[in-house]
Amino acid sequence: MGLSAADLDDNGLRVGISPEHFRSVAMPLLFDHLNAQCEGTVAVNREARIVWMSDKYAAKIGLADGRSALGREIEDVLPASRLREVVDSGQPSLLDLMPFGDEHFVVTRIPLRADDGCVVGALGFVLFDRARHLKPLMEKFGRLQARLAETERALLQARRARYTIANFIGASPLAGEIKRQARRAAQLDATVLLRGETGTGKELLAQGIHNLSARADGPFVAVNMAAVPDNLVEAELFGTAPGAFTGADRKARIGKFELANGGTLFLDEIGDLPLPLQVKLLRVLQEQQVEPLGSNQVRPLDVRVIAATHVDLEARVADGSFRADLFYRLNVLSLRVPSLRERREDLPALVEALLDDIAARSGQRPLELADDALALLAAQPWPGNVRQLRNLLERAQLSAEDGPLAAATLEALLGARLPAQGGQGAGAASAAAPAVGPELAGDSVEALADTLARAERKALLAALQACGGNRRLAASRLGISRAGFYAKLQQHGIQR
Repeated sequence: MGLSAADLDDNGLRVGISPEHFRSVAMPLLFDHLNAQCEGTVAVNREARIVWMSDKYAAKIGLADGRSALGREIEDVLPASRLREVVDSGQPSLLDLMPFGDEHFVVTRIPLRADDGCVVGALGFVLFDRARHLKPLMEKFGRLQARLAETERALLQARRARYTIANFIGASPLAGEIKRQARRAAQLDATVLLRGETGTGKELLAQGIHNLSARADGPFVAVNMAAVPDNLVEAELFGTAPGAFTGADRKARIGKFELANGGTLFLDEIGDLPLPLQVKLLRVLQEQQVEPLGSNQVRPLDVRVIAATHVDLEARVADGSFRADLFYRLNVLSLRVPSLRERREDLPALVEALLDDIAARSGQRPLELADDALALLAAQPWPGNVRQLRNLLERAQLSAEDGPLAAATLEALLGARLPAQGGQGAGAASAAAPAVGPELAGDSVEALADTLARAERKALLAALQACGGNRRLAASRLGISRAGFYAKLQQHGIQR
């Protein structure tokens, strides 16, 4: 079948033209079109010397004509040109801003290759001589940049420490001493180990140390080791490479160490870190670099670690459940946070500060306590310390009516007949479980809450005994989470 005149055009492009012929015809057309539409064109050879420049480009940069630039190195004529990089890499630069004097040219650069694929030079086109032609694109880019900056600010704010050392309420000698030690620790960049019972304010002090340190402008990231399942601790701390394990994200996940880079990482309940991961944590602390799970790349870090625990780490070292070398690495600066019963004189100030904070958060007016109610609180053993006190005051706020809250109302919330003030020492209070509540007046029926609490405590003790004191196994046998199990141990005053 023959071709009609409609199958041909003035340039000889016909239906079924071979690729080779097409290139030989189309490429000059493409070049001529680009050269005509652009504000200037320049070509360099393999040594990045100019072999051709359009007169339009020459006039734009103040040359008499294109010939006056021939043979010169491209940087002699266009100091900010990156055509040499294109020649060396063989990779195009499709859209870029090139400064020239007080102007900026929007340029495209492409490599020139011979038939065998070797780079023999490069072409540069000035698409626009004013960036205003890119205004819609630049405005969109600006909006995206603003949204990114806003998101980064929000993330940084979320990772900022809220508390200062002054937020540790108390003027007792013990409170004053722990605040003095915390201020001293803030001036040093060494690892800190905070030791004390649950609920004493260890994380508050960790935030205060961070906020008073040279790292105050960096992130503060907190991780509770007791709340992270054993099989996820490594990924949580060190991050993961894409697809590091079955079910992992296709994208890389940043670990808490990298999130805290430049700032402070607070590792709460460090005594619960699984033994196999203690070696990796020790290496990160010593080398200040992290290797994500499933990756063979090591990333540098600049992180200060503040660890906290309520358990006897020396005993853990002795029974082999905690590495001695890691303990020594963490125990550089050791601060013991006193329990609430050791500083009972701070109770009135603590109650006042907590009630003000609770009221501010709830939108209600601050609760007032009668003198007998405050005396009742001072007689408590407080196994849960300040956290337990706050929980009680929050419940009291919900039960409050007009006038100061009396001791009788608090006693009902406590669900226990309290001993006389000063009736037991700090040591006895630490070991004792909360008293089982009062019987209802006039009969022998026990309050339901007290019956349930006693049964729960009995179940906890039985599980611990059956599991030889292994709390993880006991929590599993009871069908509750490890964190929940620890919370119940504290609630019932059960020590290790």
